[in-house]
Amino acid sequence: MAKSATINVRIEPEVKANVEKLFSSFGITVSDAINIFLYKSLMEGGLPFEVKQPRFNAETEAAIQEARDIMSGKIKAKKYDSIDDAFKDLGINA
Repeated sequence: MAKSATINVRIEPEVKANVEKLFSSFGITVSDAINIFLYKSLMEGGLPFEVKQPRFNAETEAAIQEARDIMSGKIKAKKYDSIDDAFKDLGINA
């Protein structure tokens, strides 16, 4: 059967460039990859991968929240005058 249906997808140009580079390393186009995804979805009867929220331990969750707070300006990032000062703050004897 000839391919005659069209799907238009809007994505960021950087994402498009990155996936084109990735898929070309496999010898396929983005269109080929989308077709593979669609056929695999039909074979699986749904998405061909598990969809879930990432789960992190409490320490990682705290680090993520700290990074978000720094990026939003809620808290200031720590600054050090030397690597030795940073190691001392971390409790590492250098």
